[in-house]
Amino acid sequence: MDELNKNMYYGATVQTLKKAKLLRSRMTVAESLLWERLKGKQILGLRFRRQHPINIYIVDFYCHEYKLVIELDGEIHKSQIEYDKERTGNMEMYGLKVIRFNNSEVEKNLKGIVIKITKIILKMQQKKSPLGGI
Repeated sequence: MDELNKNMYYGATVQTLKKAKLLRSRMTVAESLLWERLKGKQILGLRFRRQHPINIYIVDFYCHEYKLVIELDGEIHKSQIEYDKERTGNMEMYGLKVIRFNNSEVEKNLKGIVIKITKIILKMQQKKSPLGGI
């Protein structure tokens, strides 16, 4: 793994990388639906990765160019709210932006979720531009 790629994984271990590879073959229905809309640079020409390792975590989707993490929450997340807050806080310490959607939102309103993601990235692009959106 070259130096650029190491930076993208924020210190993930070989074990975490292997687990992420396994999870790619076991995606939920919601993850599969959203992945069909994220892969192949379909949103603003940006590359997204699925089941991407970040340190000790594996995030559902990641866009390195904007340091954007997209997490899809299933039923289990209702019982692990504090863990998810801590996990999000830890990722934010790396300068990552974390956005979350419920699996049911994705399954019922995929087009709306894609629009939300696109709008978030457009706002991030404005902040990233030399003029700051002016």
